[in-house]
Amino acid sequence: MEDEQLTRYLQQIANLIQGVHARQVDLIERQLLLSGRQASLASSHRAALGDLTEAEFSVHSQTGEDGIIDWLVEHLPISSRRFVEFGVGDYRESNTRFLLRHRNWKGLVMEASAANVEAIRQDPISWRHDLTAGRHFLTRDSIDGLIAGYGFDGDIGILSVDTDGNDYWILEAIECARADILICEYNAVFGDLHAVSVPYVENFDRTRMHPSNLYWGASIRAFERLAAAKGYTFIGGNVAGHNAFFVRDALVGHLDIARRVAHPSLFRDSRDEAGRLTHVGGLARAGLIQHAPLIDVATGDAVTLAGLGELYSAEWLARMR
Repeated sequence: MEDEQLTRYLQQIANLIQGVHARQVDLIERQLLLSGRQASLASSHRAALGDLTEAEFSVHSQTGEDGIIDWLVEHLPISSRRFVEFGVGDYRESNTRFLLRHRNWKGLVMEASAANVEAIRQDPISWRHDLTAGRHFLTRDSIDGLIAGYGFDGDIGILSVDTDGNDYWILEAIECARADILICEYNAVFGDLHAVSVPYVENFDRTRMHPSNLYWGASIRAFERLAAAKGYTFIGGNVAGHNAFFVRDALVGHLDIARRVAHPSLFRDSRDEAGRLTHVGGLARAGLIQHAPLIDVATGDAVTLAGLGELYSAEWLARMR
């Protein structure tokens, strides 16, 4: 009997702690939303930008994507208040969470981890908003059918691509949905002079493919080329140097952005064989993966960073050195 009472008591304590934690998280979310709305109000009055980074602020995004997205949505005649984002983790940090909360869009997020998808479904955001979370390891053969199967084909407001792997090939395969705003995470280590991507490997895993964790995705030039072929205009990147933004060709005239540039990254997130951070930075990052196979997406040729010669423009070099 004493054991049963102790068990009930401990369970009551656990429930109390869980309730307190949930209330604290909710309070933090409310405070973040208020701060984001204040930043949004201040930014929305800016009719023109020197470059896209001037609109940056972060509420739930990794860096300044929340502000960029908010400014674009404010200044574009968006065709559909729906978004698709994949590679979102548990959705606590994402490109669309602030958009969902602040402007009440409808969204589809997809993630490979069962634990992350369950966390999203248990998050109050899933019932407070029209958010669908699907567990899928995305491939170029499955992506189009998944988007259409969830009812997000046709016109959508935003498509955000971030898989840390086959990003170029998955984006290339999407035909059923057409977004007003396209966001692609690019690998700045590949430089800004060549249109290259990792080869398509259906079960691509960033860490398994190369222990440095630097071998993934595609270069900014590869995404510019692919986006242009799909009817999008490049309008700039975030200052941290990993997300590029594109807008439908027919809509870009609504934007006044003086300089449309992508930026190099200064991330030092390289790893060793044991998975420990090594903090390799700058030009040395490319040396770690210089012989890893790549595809020149303009020609289809197999290449390596070592064989491409110069990787970075003078502007990028000046920033990285």
